[in-house]
Amino acid sequence: MDHLKFFTSLDALAVGYLLLAWFVIGHVIERPLGSRISTSVLVANYRRQWMIQMITRQPRIFDATILGTLREGTSFFASACLIAIGGGLAAISNAKKLSDVAQNLALDAPEIIWEVKILLALLFITSAFLKFIWSNRLFGYCGVVMASVPNDPNDPLTLHRAQKAGDLNITAARAFNGGLRGIYFALGSLGWLLGPVGLLISTTLTLFILLRREFASTSREILLRDEG
Repeated sequence: MDHLKFFTSLDALAVGYLLLAWFVIGHVIERPLGSRISTSVLVANYRRQWMIQMITRQPRIFDATILGTLREGTSFFASACLIAIGGGLAAISNAKKLSDVAQNLALDAPEIIWEVKILLALLFITSAFLKFIWSNRLFGYCGVVMASVPNDPNDPLTLHRAQKAGDLNITAARAFNGGLRGIYFALGSLGWLLGPVGLLISTTLTLFILLRREFASTSREILLRDEG
């Protein structure tokens, strides 16, 4: 408990703001209120249509290739998160060096301060890693269900299983998007190294970037473009 004296009420407010923003932004993006839906939700509708179109596509090598590419993306980010976690743990084990560097930058603080701040970033990276792993597995489930879709479009199981594959694909994408948001907030949490004000600013900037890309990006306008 003695270590808490190194942190102020403003630190607690900044960390609380960061965690709340992380929790709320996920719900706003994946389950938007009102008529203004996010880019992620728009793409989810295309994922459903993809599985329906797959029914009559022969052969289905194209679909398998796309799914394989999506799985490769999850594997890449999961590997990157593991490297980042290892780097963060290494930095914590050498907190004395961080403290010496901070002193040179006129940011004098006990080693415990730097360890806690790095642990906060590792919290987000670890969450992102777990989400990427789960996303990879869900894309694998999707592939299995896709392979079980009958070749006969008139088979009563065809549409039902294609819709199952679509729902699994969307669920995997949500986990993947959650992992990406974890990386965004991990980077934002590094603003705490500059103090609580730095964390407040970096968190607000992270929120702005995510909201803009989901609700005010060029890609969203393209997805909304009238196809009639």
